[in-house]
Parts: sequence; structure tokens; C-alpha cells
Amino acid sequence: MTAQAEPTMTHPVDGVGLFVYSVSATSLNWENTMSRPVYVIASEIRSDWKKVSPYALPYLQAMATLGDIREKFYEDSGKSVVMYFLANAGSWRGEVARRVKKELNAMLNS
Repeated sequence: MTAQAEPTMTHPVDGVGLFVYSVSATSLNWENTMSRPVYVIASEIRSDWKKVSPYALPYLQAMATLGDIREKFYEDSGKSVVMYFLANAGSWRGEVARRVKKELNAMLNS
């Protein structure tokens, strides 16, 4: 099964927005052995977390540009971007938050 990804504009901050591709993870039937791209996870976070913490927002925006945590975001590693996001995402709660945070932690520990 293939899914069509449509580019969408993320919420602009200070007049700056990022284009990300929004793809439903369930429509792609991800295998447990295959990690979802970080930008797909960031899109899911954006959809679920209605009022993103201003402390987590820059890291979420950076995650929207990453395919994998081994990539770099300017001079920062993707791994550090995800770590800083998790450190600042304590106010994001709920079932989706628990599942996604668990997924991101598994990516960091693999």
C-alpha cells in the first residue's frame, strides 16, 4: 500500500513557516523494524499537540526537516534535536504523546 504525501505549510512562527509532508503512519503500515521518518513524526505531533510549548517549538520545527536522526540540522545532530525536543515536551500529554515519545526514545536508543 502506498500513501500520497501532500506538502502542507506548518504553523508560521514570526512569519516563518516550513513546508512538511504529512503522511498518516497507519496508512503506510510501518513495520516494527522500520522507523518512521522524523518529519512524519513531527507532523503527527503538530496535529495532536494543539498549543505547542514555545520551548519545544524550535526543536519540533527542526524535526520537520529531518528524515532520520542521523542527519544534521545545521550544526546540530538530529539525535540532539530529538533529545532537546523530548526534554521540552513535558507538557504534551495523552495517549498519542506517550506512544510518540516512546517511539522517539526507541530511535535514540537504537
